[in-house]
Amino acid sequence: MAMTLDTPAPEVIGEEPGSRPAERLRRIARPAIGLLLPLGLALAWELAVRSGYSNGRLVPPPSRIWQTLVELAASGELSRHIVATLSRVSAGFGLGVLAGTLFGAICGYWTLARRLLDPTLQALRAIPSIAWVPLFILWLGIFETSKVALIAVGVFFPIYLGVTGAILSVDRKIVEVGRIFRLNGFAMIRRILLPAVLPAYVISLRSGLGLGWMFVVAAEFMGASEGLGYLLTDGQQLGKPAQIVAAIIVFAILGKVTDWLIQLIAAPFLRWQDSFSAHAGGI
Repeated sequence: MAMTLDTPAPEVIGEEPGSRPAERLRRIARPAIGLLLPLGLALAWELAVRSGYSNGRLVPPPSRIWQTLVELAASGELSRHIVATLSRVSAGFGLGVLAGTLFGAICGYWTLARRLLDPTLQALRAIPSIAWVPLFILWLGIFETSKVALIAVGVFFPIYLGVTGAILSVDRKIVEVGRIFRLNGFAMIRRILLPAVLPAYVISLRSGLGLGWMFVVAAEFMGASEGLGYLLTDGQQLGKPAQIVAAIIVFAILGKVTDWLIQLIAAPFLRWQDSFSAHAGGI
């Protein structure tokens, strides 16, 4: 019997009984390995401070940072600042993804639009993020609109470049196969272009999200009264290095969690990939 693409693969008869528990153990061990380096560095610094090699004044030990986080969480300040920053990043990321995907698809698919728009967009991409701050304050004020707009600008350019580059790098032979099967218009985009572009698009989403977290700090320097960026400036003005490092750690955790969520959401759409990582051995 011939097997088609729709035919489910037969189960492996000789599967070892312990293979599934071993796979679960590997799934648990993979993220745990990534914690070894930061936990090891934190432990080493804690021991250095307790042993008297450093007074821990400028770079406080993990125990003092943890105490600061507990105090901020108990007072309710930490959750308030996290919610404010998350809402700004979410709004700016959504707008940046929408605009970057739209312009990237147009410029990647339409040569005339690329020749017309791409030089200007590339010139705007070279402008430092801090240069937009006074202009957005003048245009939009110091409230939420200017902060979200600044984050959206930071997210826009990686998405735009990723989508444009992915469309332009689609193998011409794949498109020819689609034409042989008489795929036109929407069918060509759905069956050929979209699967070819999706892996690069996911990478551009992750890159744009990373820049969104970077730009939110600059955005929250614009007269914000709440947010993790405000915690940074407040710690600097009041001479609280533990609060500064605590805010940086929260930034790192939130950035990693949101990046992992993008990977988790995209994983079902990328199962068709026969990539090297899917066959790499070890943990």
